[in-house]
Amino acid sequence: MGRRWGKSFMASTLALTCADKGALVAWIAPTYRNSRPLWRSAEKAIAPVAQHLTVRRAEREIVFPSGGALYVYSADNPDSIRGMSFDLVIIDEASRITEEAWTDAIQPTLADRDGRAILISTPHGRNWFYREWLRAKSGDADMAAFQAPSNANPIPSIKDAFERAREIMSDRTFRQEWLAEFVDDGGGVFRGIAEAVRVPIGREPNPDRTYVAGLDWALSNDYTVLTIIDQTEHEVVHVERMTMVDYAVQRQRIHALCERWNVYLVVAESNAMGKPNNDELRRMGIRLRDFVTTNQSKAAAIESLAAAFDHRQIALLEFRPLIDELQAYEAQRLDSGAMRYSAPEGVHDDCVMSLALAWTACSQQTMWGA
Repeated sequence: MGRRWGKSFMASTLALTCADKGALVAWIAPTYRNSRPLWRSAEKAIAPVAQHLTVRRAEREIVFPSGGALYVYSADNPDSIRGMSFDLVIIDEASRITEEAWTDAIQPTLADRDGRAILISTPHGRNWFYREWLRAKSGDADMAAFQAPSNANPIPSIKDAFERAREIMSDRTFRQEWLAEFVDDGGGVFRGIAEAVRVPIGREPNPDRTYVAGLDWALSNDYTVLTIIDQTEHEVVHVERMTMVDYAVQRQRIHALCERWNVYLVVAESNAMGKPNNDELRRMGIRLRDFVTTNQSKAAAIESLAAAFDHRQIALLEFRPLIDELQAYEAQRLDSGAMRYSAPEGVHDDCVMSLALAWTACSQQTMWGA
């Protein structure tokens, strides 16, 4: 089901009803943090009759007079589930847990009591959750599968949010998160990367073109990356990547590149060391706009870039580090419903951020005077 469809509310109603009638029920979320809203909703639901129940908040257990119980777990600690037996297991955001947690830790807990499992989730690529969904759709007698977009929720505010999301999100994200479709590259953020790579290395500046740039700062562990885009043709024409280089030297290289390409505007990260370096570049004569990176501003920049790929509005340089970072880039939905964008652990994302800032400059350069 899509976001805000009501799947967690549906599951909580079912979980508490079954536990009240004597069933042992496990409610499992991907992480401990994800499980907190589930526990709070369960506590709220039982509040009118809490004096008749045994509630163990530290263990997140609710025991009913019937002998039934509801237990809330997180899949990032699968060992806590091993050895248990349940009549019903509900996995919230099932596509976000590992297949090993499902097969090795969770499924065996259903064996003793011939229990059932309900997997609820928005899609996340074509992973094990997708394969289970296909099995159910193919006619397995012991399974059933259902699918619905977010606008199947009749609440007007949800329908309004659905339409707003359609306007501002990339096609891939909207289809996965709101239409509840299993998208081929659902674990990634950018589509059509290979098709976008069509700018050869060695392109020279054209005095008849307008160039803009994005700048992501780093010193040692990561890379400072300057990405230059032909604003007229939306082509990435140069990527400069530096690490273990003193900031003074970095600024000189950036200044030289901006002069060579006659860069009209640079949008540069201003967090931490970014602001003083940006101020120095301004003193050197570079027209520069600060970009304060927050989860919200980063999400907006990445979504805009992803939409450019979806609509084939951008062409990439044949630069392997940039291509690799784009292909590995991931999205994660937070408890608040917002998206967090980042590289997988151990992978850099400096080229992606520099490109996203350059794309931001593309849309903003006309707002700046000479």
